[in-house]
Amino acid sequence: MTVQVNITPNGRMSLPASIRKRLGLVGGGAVLLEETEDGVVLRTVHQAVARAQAIAKKYAGHPDASVDAFLAGRRTDSGE
Repeated sequence: MTVQVNITPNGRMSLPASIRKRLGLVGGGAVLLEETEDGVVLRTVHQAVARAQAIAKKYAGHPDASVDAFLAGRRTDSGE
């Protein structure tokens, strides 16, 4: 779905009520704005957390996914 949202001279914009309702932002709330090469993506905090968890899940079973392995790799990369 694509909708046009106008931005006021002071930078404010309003999300249509139907979208706010579907996203659970009826009483207000926060969204995260991500600037990409293709434009701008708005996500609710819940959506952003779910996306981060899905990305992390890909690496959870990786043998080098631990913090210690990461730090050891950084030390190796920096020549320590």
